[in-house]
Amino acid sequence: MFWRSVVGKLWFTILLLVCFVLFILTVLLLEFFENYHVLEAEKELLQDAAKVSDVVSEYEEEQLILSMTDLIKDPSSEIVITNGEEDLMTSNSNDSALPQLGYDWFMDDAELATVVSDREEVMKVADVGSSEMGLLVVGTPLKDEEGAVFVYQSLNTIEETSEQTTKIIFLGAGIAIILTTIFAFFLSTRITSPLIKMRKGALELTKGEFNTKIPIRTHDEIGELAMAFNRMGRQLKFHIDALNHEKEQLSGILRSMADGVLTMNRQGDILVSNPPADQYLNAWSFENEEQLTDDEASRKVLPSPMRKLFEEVINLEHEQMTEVTVQGRSWVIIMTPLYDQDHIRGAVAVLRDMTEERRLDKLRKDFIANVSHELRTPISMLQGYSEAIVDDIAESREDKNELAAIIHDESLRIGRLVNELLDLARMEAGHISLRVEEIEVEPFIEKILRKFKGLADEKQVKLDLNLTVNEQMIRVDADRIEQVLTNLIDNAIRHTSVEGFVSVDVKTDEELFIQVTDSGYGIHEEDLPFIFERFYKADKSRKRESSQKGTGLGLAIAKNIVEAHKGNIQVHSKLNEGTTFTVQIPNERDDSEN
Repeated sequence: MFWRSVVGKLWFTILLLVCFVLFILTVLLLEFFENYHVLEAEKELLQDAAKVSDVVSEYEEEQLILSMTDLIKDPSSEIVITNGEEDLMTSNSNDSALPQLGYDWFMDDAELATVVSDREEVMKVADVGSSEMGLLVVGTPLKDEEGAVFVYQSLNTIEETSEQTTKIIFLGAGIAIILTTIFAFFLSTRITSPLIKMRKGALELTKGEFNTKIPIRTHDEIGELAMAFNRMGRQLKFHIDALNHEKEQLSGILRSMADGVLTMNRQGDILVSNPPADQYLNAWSFENEEQLTDDEASRKVLPSPMRKLFEEVINLEHEQMTEVTVQGRSWVIIMTPLYDQDHIRGAVAVLRDMTEERRLDKLRKDFIANVSHELRTPISMLQGYSEAIVDDIAESREDKNELAAIIHDESLRIGRLVNELLDLARMEAGHISLRVEEIEVEPFIEKILRKFKGLADEKQVKLDLNLTVNEQMIRVDADRIEQVLTNLIDNAIRHTSVEGFVSVDVKTDEELFIQVTDSGYGIHEEDLPFIFERFYKADKSRKRESSQKGTGLGLAIAKNIVEAHKGNIQVHSKLNEGTTFTVQIPNERDDSEN
């Protein structure tokens, strides 16, 4: 692991380079000092030989010459003074291993013999017979005489000096290597310390810690790198925050959209979806659960109708649209290709829930059909009876009066229908005006029930009133509330069979609570959700008795009046058991008149 780090590599590189340089330098120094010691020894020996030559030329006594020679020469060397074969003087040496060389040995060497014959100085490294000892021999001729002075010394002395020098060189190299190791480790650590911190900071950046800062301690390239790293971290944090902001903004926009949005890649995998789109996908998955594989059930799968549309968009490279129905809801799907430069990289689909629009369109068509139906009958009767009068079909005055009365009733019916339509339109447009005033509850309710006493007796229906009055005065629009109660009580009596009953329960406290219950025919369960819609009639055949005929607008008007009072109206019914309408209106005493 150490060798894979920058510190190890840099330290090893510096150490290897210094060791190589020291090796070359040591070899060269050893070679230099070895030659240097030989040359210095030869120079010293020649100086000794020249001094001895001067002594011999100056003194004649042998004993004096030898004593002077001992003073001049190196103790480890030996001097031989020859003036012929018989005239030979030899000094003593403290090197016991140094051999005693005679005149013949010097003369047998052609190079050394030239000292005597040619009177030239000679320096030479020679061997002594079979001995492994090497000698450094120099010779110089005597001044004014035929002889010569030979000085020789063992090479072991020079080698010892060279060994000491070698030890010093190796010691210096070792110290240099140790110092280099310490310096290289310190230098590499100091250089790589910021890099290690940058590596740690980079790892923290990968984890999302964008506030990491590298300390800048130098102003060299590494310091500039640390500065650039810190600037990069700040810029990266800025751009990441900007991207997250854009992503959150886009996600918020998609979540707040009423339309569903789906984004797919080129393979048809869903990448982005918002809640309305998830609603469609969940509905389709629920409806087609048995057809999904385990893998498809665990992830969002493009429904088969959208898959076909997606393939057409990819192949034709053009916007496509279709409408599908899932779980009773109508969805319009518009799919458009997404481009990456010139290539299609996927598609985006917008899903619009058109259920309400389709329902309103159906209501509009039903409204036109209902109005046409409600108007056609009285108009036909007006036309028929008026023609009968014009054509004198009715001969007697009584017949004409009867036809005129029918025409008058039908015209009143048309007038009521038109007025109720106008009232309902104003209410649904929010233009209803309430004349709120304080009224006394008990007389108000009793007055309304008195109007229906005769009708109830005629239908042989028992009409009961139950009053629980905790607040005598309430603030409402009396005319509008009377209109609501009139419609509810009239419907209850007309739809109750003989010997049935209609009960009106009224309570006043924090709110006005009115409940109209009958024991009549009841309403089918499937008709209950639509009972407050315009022209909706539970009797689809429209063949009710004439006494039960109505415009189908009464309950729609009642609902709008109650909601204008900030109240609510509910209905509960069971077929052949009866129906109960409940009205709740808050009693807001401090409200000003609307």
